[in-house]
Amino acid sequence: MTPSPFIRCFYDTGNQMIIDVDNRSKEDIYQHLIEVVGKTKEVLRAEAIAKEKRDNPANFGTLCERHCICEVPGQVPCPGTCPVPKSWRGKYKLYKAES
Repeated sequence: MTPSPFIRCFYDTGNQMIIDVDNRSKEDIYQHLIEVVGKTKEVLRAEAIAKEKRDNPANFGTLCERHCICEVPGQVPCPGTCPVPKSWRGKYKLYKAES
């Protein structure tokens, strides 16, 4: 079976486009596909930002609404702000079992 000198692109609408790649280098083919079929860098950047969805209440971190999971009601508070019981600490359980 010989390779086809064409690339066939299918769209979500059901349409298709055939691109002739005969006597082209792989770099030329790649650049042509990026220009014709691909998205621009600005569109890709905007989609990446939209994908992050920082307004989601389940997200937390430096760039989100909540810095830490301990700020959510019902979660264990940070040990730096409120000491947790010794029975919840791994070191306490480990040293208690060794004694």
